[in-house]
Amino acid sequence: MKKSLLFVLVCSLFYFHSTAQDIFKGYEHLFAPPLHYTAYHISDALVIDGKMDEKGWTKAPWSAYFSDIEGDKKPRPAFKTRFKMLWDSSHLYIAAELEEPHVWATLTKHDQVIFQDNDFEVFIDPDGDTHDYFEIEINALNTIFDLFLSRPYRNRGVLSTGWNAEHLKTAVHINGTLNDAGDRDKKWTVEMAIPFAALQHNNAAPDPEKNALWRINFSRVQWDTEIVEGKYRKKINPATGKPFPEHNWVWSPQGVINMHYPERWGYLRFTKDHTKGQDGFVLPPHEESKKYLWLVYYKQKEHMRSNGRYAGSLSQLQLPSNIAGIAENECTLQLALISRQFSAAVTCDNHGAGWQIDQHGKVTPLN
Repeated sequence: MKKSLLFVLVCSLFYFHSTAQDIFKGYEHLFAPPLHYTAYHISDALVIDGKMDEKGWTKAPWSAYFSDIEGDKKPRPAFKTRFKMLWDSSHLYIAAELEEPHVWATLTKHDQVIFQDNDFEVFIDPDGDTHDYFEIEINALNTIFDLFLSRPYRNRGVLSTGWNAEHLKTAVHINGTLNDAGDRDKKWTVEMAIPFAALQHNNAAPDPEKNALWRINFSRVQWDTEIVEGKYRKKINPATGKPFPEHNWVWSPQGVINMHYPERWGYLRFTKDHTKGQDGFVLPPHEESKKYLWLVYYKQKEHMRSNGRYAGSLSQLQLPSNIAGIAENECTLQLALISRQFSAAVTCDNHGAGWQIDQHGKVTPLN
């Protein structure tokens, strides 16, 4: 009798574990854990000249080197890219180092589409709801393209170039020579001082002391080039007569060739405590529980593509309503459908009120 009971318990545990794993089958590329970075507070002044030779930068660790936007399924980038971050009461400071044997750039006007050159890009979502986020692109000529999106393109978001990062300071330093095809360069480096006041939504600037965990990511667009008549140009694919597609190298892999999946961005933690290094980062349990909301969202979008409507129940999506094991908590998943709109919610023991997601992918706390 005891053996039979033990067998049933073992089978039940195996079933739960396999079921918990299986519900993500086919979506694994969208659920690799995002990277994180801890930015330390400074009081020393920084000179934004692209050289990062101030004492303050010595306090900031380098990030991991960038990888392909799709992650390990693609080869490592040909050239190394990494960054550092710091902050004070008014600014987020970013410094980046881009290894590059041939530094070139052509675009000189503000708000041109800078990724038509090789560039470095920053994506910032201060409140982590995947809406109302900011993007800043810069090329080796220190030309800026700054834009605001109320929601991602997949949710019919429209970019606004009318937003400018007021009082943004940027600088580029080139270890080599710009647009000189006759020599070999080493790298170009970028410095940015982004005012928190510039990252306003609803007339309110984000406050790192009240919301110490942001979502952020970095991208490097890199084009294959060739030298023709002593000048750089994008390498042409003879089969199409057009340039080869650009490379997309990022800090925290997206899993898809699309930077506008804000839920896939990395985590930026602000701290004034220098005793807690990068390894002191602990992801809050509610961030772990949100992945089940995103699974509902992805499955609902697939259901809509296949059936012309959203599913009305979790069972139609082959998802359970009860989830165990999130920071040793029991969690409940719920789905509501009204016409062509849906919302899903997750609540967990000891996690507060819970979180919800809608058909636009906006994540908000439950009231």
